[in-house]
Amino acid sequence: MNHTEEQTELIEQNDEKEESSEVEEKNDVKTEEKPLSCSQTKQEDLKQRPPKKSFICTQCGKSFSHKTNIDRHMRIHTGEKPFTCDQCGKSFTQSANLKVHMNIHTREKMFKCSHCDKKFSWSGQLEKHERIHSGEKPHKCSHCDKRFSHSRDLKTHERVHTGEKPYKCSLCEKTFSQSGYLKTHERIHTGEKPYKCSLCDKTFSQSGYLKTHERIHTGEKPFTCDQCGKSFTQKVNLMAHMRVHTGEKPFICDQCGKSFTHLANLKGHKNIHTREKLHACDQCGKAFLWAPDLKKHLRVHTKEKPHSCYLCGKRFSFLQNLKVHQKMHTVMREYMCCECEETFTSANRLKQHERIHTGEKSYKCSHCNKRFSQLGNLKTHKRIHTGEKPYKCSHCDKRFSQLSSLQTHERIHTGEKPYHCTECGKRFSQLSSLQSHTKNNHRSSPDTALSVLMPLPHQM
Repeated sequence: MNHTEEQTELIEQNDEKEESSEVEEKNDVKTEEKPLSCSQTKQEDLKQRPPKKSFICTQCGKSFSHKTNIDRHMRIHTGEKPFTCDQCGKSFTQSANLKVHMNIHTREKMFKCSHCDKKFSWSGQLEKHERIHSGEKPHKCSHCDKRFSHSRDLKTHERVHTGEKPYKCSLCEKTFSQSGYLKTHERIHTGEKPYKCSLCDKTFSQSGYLKTHERIHTGEKPFTCDQCGKSFTQKVNLMAHMRVHTGEKPFICDQCGKSFTHLANLKGHKNIHTREKLHACDQCGKAFLWAPDLKKHLRVHTKEKPHSCYLCGKRFSFLQNLKVHQKMHTVMREYMCCECEETFTSANRLKQHERIHTGEKSYKCSHCNKRFSQLGNLKTHKRIHTGEKPYKCSHCDKRFSQLSSLQTHERIHTGEKPYHCTECGKRFSQLSSLQSHTKNNHRSSPDTALSVLMPLPHQM
């Protein structure tokens, strides 16, 4: 059966007291006070003198005044524990320690606080508790004059000054100033998560994390801004919010002096100076300056399309593409080509179109000087030189330099055949296969040939 920290401390105190204490003689008899003669005074002085420490421990050299003390001390060396608990069989070197232990079984709380009626199992606990009412702080730091109610708190505090870290992790040898910090740290290695949410069964390694999590269920926001009344679930979020009112920007760039309200914003800003691309795609290795850019890029691989058109249900990977698409429903084609009067839903699409008339090819390959009218075409072309293949098959790990090539390849795995011959009903996975089939088997008019090459309705 495990002892609490308070029990252990009491047992240690008993050991210290009984080791160092000297049993007084009980043969003194009280008599009526009479004037003492000179010889009697001398005898009385001799009685009051501490007895000679004539009992010496042969193991460690410590000396004692009485045989009972050395007998008790010798149990440290021999390991003898003559006092046994009749409830659980645990043994102790001293009777006082057994009495402390017995309170575990009896749960008896004999010591009552005179201020608040709270009860305690041990007098030492009551003594410590009463300091809450009295405000007494008998333990003073020798370094900074700070005072504490309990000696244990003083010892912990003094490690701030001494740098002492007596608690060492047996797995990674990291050291800590408090045993509690070590226990919390060790859960990183063990994976232990002893704190369980009563509402969703999620577990946590620290009680503080559990309390913060439970506010998701309760909706509790205990930290309120005194400026605007906005509330937060965590104190750190309130502190960050307060900078909106104070204008404080504590995070300063050491390169250009620009300051920020949040550390995350400073870290993101520093990438401008270093050009370091910290956010790499685990699918194709492409790196980005900003985490949101990586998140968007990953949709190329996951094919996630979170943005849906409320009119036709068509989905898009990017919000901007959805906005452009929705203009098709509202017939908002406000961008018109001055050469052929064709209209477009975005300025970018008009600009791309106008290059057909001008023949402009603004994008030049740095490897072979070949030029392109669109940036996307240049990027695709460059992969010929770099060997980059960002599009990975989710079925067989084969990679491709173009998305269209990946889509064509994946039909081998899915068995999809989107191209349909209207003459004989035969289906094909590739447009080129349909074209070869039409040429070799159906020598029809040009109009029929066009209808044959049309994809199925769901491809429109």
